[in-house]
Parts: sequence; C-alpha cells; structure tokens
Amino acid sequence: MLRSINDLKNYSINATDGSVGDVKDFLFDDLAWVIRYFVVETGTWLSSRKVLISPIAIQEPNWEEKILPVLLTREQVRDSPDINTDKPVSRQHEMDYFRHYGYTYYGGGLGFWAGGLYPYALYPGYASSLQEHEGSPVANRDHDRAEHARDEDPNLRSCKAVTGYHIHLKDGDLGHVSGFLVEESTWAVRYLIVDTSNWWGGHKVLISPEWIEEVSWIDNTVSIDLSRQSVKDAPVFESAEQLNRQYEEEIHHHYGRTVYWSEEAK
Repeated sequence: MLRSINDLKNYSINATDGSVGDVKDFLFDDLAWVIRYFVVETGTWLSSRKVLISPIAIQEPNWEEKILPVLLTREQVRDSPDINTDKPVSRQHEMDYFRHYGYTYYGGGLGFWAGGLYPYALYPGYASSLQEHEGSPVANRDHDRAEHARDEDPNLRSCKAVTGYHIHLKDGDLGHVSGFLVEESTWAVRYLIVDTSNWWGGHKVLISPEWIEEVSWIDNTVSIDLSRQSVKDAPVFESAEQLNRQYEEEIHHHYGRTVYWSEEAK
C-alpha cells in the first residue's frame, strides 16, 4: 500500500522500552528514490536532539494510532552518532551510523536494499545468515561495499526541502512538488504529488520518479519528458486512500509507461 509522506509526519517512533520522538522529515536516496532515514525529533528526554532512524529497524506499523515501532532501545538511540540533520549527511556519518547499529550496508545490487526489496533483510543477524556462495558471507560483501562507498558523495535529499520544486516539462513549466507517495513495505518513493492549481486552477496528479530526466538541486526544478497537455489530462489525484492497482494502471497507461511492479517481478 502507498502512503503520503505528509500523512506520516508527526508519527511517533516507539522503541522497545518507550517513545523515541516524532517524525519531522525524511531523507531519500536520489538515485534509488527510496527513503533511507526518518528524521526524528526526540523531545525533552534527549534535549530535543534530532536523530536518524532507518527503515531497517521499523516493525509492523500501527496506522490507526500513528505509531512506527522500531526494534531498538532508547539507549541505542541515545548513544547513536551525533549527526547534524540540518546539513548533508556524509558517507562517513553513515558508516558510523551503520556500525553503531550493526546494520548491513544498503548499497549495491539491483534492489532498493543491498540487492533486495525490503529493509528488514539488513537487520543484524538476518543478512549474515545468508550465503551468496560457499565460503562467502553476505556480511563480508557488504563491508567491502561500505568501504568502497566511503569517499563517494552522498545522495540523500530532504523531502521537506524538495517539496515546492517546480515541474519543468518539454513545453514549459507546470505545477510544483507538493508531496510524495511511498510504498510501506519497501519505503520506495513511487510517486511525486504534483499540484498544478497555480497554472489553470487545476488539480493534483502523480508523476513517477522513473520518468524524471533531471533534478536541478540548484534551480529547484524537476525536469520530465512529458507535455503539459498530457499532465493536464492525467487522472486526478485526491488522496492516498483512493490508490489501488487499477488507478495506478490508468496512470501508467495514460503516459504510455510500463507499471513498476512488472519490472520488479522480472
């Protein structure tokens, strides 16, 4: 099922021994388009410090009470590396973070999470029990990936910061990013919510990150190889509750694109 990022803000992050804090923002990987971290404000118990919580630790969400349980203790969160969430997260900070929690590195492979689709597979004890081939543990492979990635530029972006970016189409500008829809099982960003109301008193439509040609982080624009008329005539988006496979198929059919779940099945 898909969830709106806007609806997930202020969800409570609950450790095994109490509340950690509330979600205030999300950091996504601008290459894979998947949520890598929840930015959580801890409140008075930790002097309102902001911490990062990875989807790797998320357990079964309680959607009715707006709670995201995590398989962590408050002590683990308290002792986690101090990261300034108002500045870009460096690869070194990520490596320190992963070492602290004992997580397998998420990069590499064709999937969202180290060759797979689901973040829980990177929890301590899960990946190390798998073997790619005899005598070659996955854990060793991921350590090598982490060391290789140490000097690479980070690709993490704030959902809050990207909200408001203008949409540039092949025949002009139209609309701005007003939100994101993420898949609750993989935490992949499946759609950008585009608000076109400033152009023709229009409506909201959905655009897949797979159709994006370029994102200019300097000019605050998202470039997509679509026409203004095609976006104007796209199925109207009203709320995440309306989403189902039929509606998603209508969107992809309208733009002449292949549905993402058929590609993942391959």
